[in-house]
Amino acid sequence: MTKAEILKREILQQYKSVRQFAIDMSIPYSTLVTALDRGIEGMAYGTVIKMCDRLNLNPVDFSTLEQGTDLGKKIVENRVMQQYVKLNKAGRKKILDMMGDFSQLDKYQAD
Repeated sequence: MTKAEILKREILQQYKSVRQFAIDMSIPYSTLVTALDRGIEGMAYGTVIKMCDRLNLNPVDFSTLEQGTDLGKKIVENRVMQQYVKLNKAGRKKILDMMGDFSQLDKYQAD
């Protein structure tokens, strides 16, 4: 299933019609229909992010986000994990050690 097909399916599940979603998003109906038919690759990235946010989808893989999930936090989390996977074993161990140190910082801060 393509990203456009996933978007269309979610739009139709959450809204009465694609037209209603276009009105709600302030996107020209013809632009949205064309993107859903031909693929969203030509759409502005910001528009796709806004659409995903409204539909509660992760813009990276178009999976459904849990209700109340902070989209920005989810994107940062995904980027961090992508970089972590690229590290070798020594690099991963070093990062995990540093994270342990960072989790202890509250103990040493003066109020």
